[in-house]
Amino acid sequence: MANMEVNKAFAAVLSAGIAFMITGLVGQRLVHVERPHESAIQIGDVAAAQPTQAPAAAAPPLEPITPLLASANVQNGQALAQRLCASCHSFNEGGRNGVGPNLYGIIGAPHGKADGFGYSAALKGKAEPWAYENMNAWLLKPNAYAAGTRMAFAGIANTQQRADVIAYLKSISPKAPEPQAQ
Repeated sequence: MANMEVNKAFAAVLSAGIAFMITGLVGQRLVHVERPHESAIQIGDVAAAQPTQAPAAAAPPLEPITPLLASANVQNGQALAQRLCASCHSFNEGGRNGVGPNLYGIIGAPHGKADGFGYSAALKGKAEPWAYENMNAWLLKPNAYAAGTRMAFAGIANTQQRADVIAYLKSISPKAPEPQAQ
């Protein structure tokens, strides 16, 4: 008896599929699409057009992160990094590269040089090592720091949270220099 039920279910699925295919074919026969020869919207002389809005205001300068590192919460930074970054990065010594590189020892390390990871040209082109202030800019908005990066992360808007994450990254970077007061 069970075979009969399976056959009925299979027949129902097959019949529905055939009905959808026939409906599509009939629809294609009944409706004929004609593309217009000219664009429906005419655009005038773009070069002569004057901008109607004032240019956007320049972004405010990035607040220095170094003064905040002294009071940064490493445990909060670790929790934030685990929540925001661990799906793509690992943090342990000798850890695997994922979608993003292992971040152990990142502070003080050169941009785009982790073994076994294929970086975008945007990061390979950065000559200086990862310092606290450029990590701050990166964590605020990665695509603004390195236009063309493959990292799909919107960034961390909160300055204290960025300081906490940077303090955590410093704690797992044995060769990280001490922050210099500004």
